[in-house]
Amino acid sequence: MVNSANAVEVRDLVVRRGGRTVLPGVSCRVARGSVTGLLGPSGCGKSTLLRAVVGVQVVASGQVEVLGLPAGAKALRSRVGYVTQAPSVYGDLTVREDLRYFAAVLGAPARDVDRVLREVGLQDHATSVVARLSGGERARVSLATALLGTPELLVLDEPTVGLDPVLRRDLWSLFAELAGRGVTLIVSSHVMDEAERCERLLLMREGRFLADASPSELRERTGEHDVEAAFLALVDREEAFA
Repeated sequence: MVNSANAVEVRDLVVRRGGRTVLPGVSCRVARGSVTGLLGPSGCGKSTLLRAVVGVQVVASGQVEVLGLPAGAKALRSRVGYVTQAPSVYGDLTVREDLRYFAAVLGAPARDVDRVLREVGLQDHATSVVARLSGGERARVSLATALLGTPELLVLDEPTVGLDPVLRRDLWSLFAELAGRGVTLIVSSHVMDEAERCERLLLMREGRFLADASPSELRERTGEHDVEAAFLALVDREEAFA
């Protein structure tokens, strides 16, 4: 039975790709209304796990339940927002045209377009053709599409990569505000200093979890002063017992 306190439950998830086991049977839970950071180096399996959560990843075995339903269920389409690493918007449209299109697909109110433009700081680029924007600006357009409507779960795959420090700060403030409204966020990153902004951390390495803890619990457990040092300490301990 699904625990109503959890937005996501992953049990014994195995993913194989190209003859290689990417996820060897991982399990985790994500509490509703929280900001959970999925952190680890590039290539450790973060994106694969997120794709499984949104139901677009072929899995070998295991279960993934999202908001009480199997991942990828049709009923979840308007309840889950997903931002991929590569911007998934139309380059030949303007920012506003892209957002109007996705709002129509999602059945979101037309007024949401102006709201999400403000939230991601793109008001001044609303009439710009997406293909002419910088990489960071295109990433913000993708994030804006995920914010349309009233998603209960946001799955964000490295949404702050390539953004300047001020915008990164503003987006993390937005994430905290959304969580305060009851939205659940899973935010992946390989930038360890972003971990301090999360309520819960899932630290990954080579397809496995090294830790599932709050930043303070992680620091206490390792005796380190920041999350990056704690992560490295966990890696060193693992290697010492390998």
